[in-house]
Amino acid sequence: MHAMLKRTIYMSLFSMFIAASLWAQNSKMVLVKKGAYVPLYGTVDKKPVTVNEFQLDIYPVTNAQFQDFLKKNPEYSKAKIKGIFADKSYLSHWESDFSYGKNNLSNAPVTNVSWFVAKKYCECQGKRLPTLDEWEYAAMADEKRTDARTKESYTKYILSWYEKSKTYANPVGQTFKNYWGVYDMHGLVWEWTSDFNSIFLSGESRKDKDTDKNLFCGSGSVNATDLMNYAAFMRYAFRGSLKAKYTTRNLGFRCAKDFK
Repeated sequence: MHAMLKRTIYMSLFSMFIAASLWAQNSKMVLVKKGAYVPLYGTVDKKPVTVNEFQLDIYPVTNAQFQDFLKKNPEYSKAKIKGIFADKSYLSHWESDFSYGKNNLSNAPVTNVSWFVAKKYCECQGKRLPTLDEWEYAAMADEKRTDARTKESYTKYILSWYEKSKTYANPVGQTFKNYWGVYDMHGLVWEWTSDFNSIFLSGESRKDKDTDKNLFCGSGSVNATDLMNYAAFMRYAFRGSLKAKYTTRNLGFRCAKDFK
């Protein structure tokens, strides 16, 4: 009986060690150095936008990480979240308030999370959501180049992902590692940014007035900087359809941080 108890304690401690190791690994960040890129939308003169150096999570936030956040912040659980902060689909695929259940992998990206809660999660880690420019700048890199947008195979890779189903159920870190050392920018889930709909807001300095609701129409693409970048068109169209309380099964997030 004594030996069995010792074994149980050992296994419990071992499980805690593994969980802690996975948490530390999934929370790692890399430095994305200062650079410039030309956005698909939001720059009237079509000149490059400067992106200052920043830190970005290597992986999207996982179910296990988000579960830990909820235990420390129960007011964001399914039962207690206020309607102004999340719609009815919030964490709808989870088994219960504080359990993602056996049908969801611990290291799969958390989804069905609203912008409000994603923002709060990052703040609790001493981080923030990446800006749209930061995300697009980091995401345009492939394995070897900081800007792979002109590479036909790179665009095909992204578009082929759009055709696949249930990629959100896969574990993080299974797609390619890009130039900056970041995984899963494409091929796993869509991701929230801090200013996801900034180019669609009236009076916004970066606003392109012809693109509000017609990203797939001729009038919406007139001022785009790359008329052949269908992958980016779909990203911007998706962002334009969102509101901060919305949640969807294939929408997750990762955190960023200013580099000091």
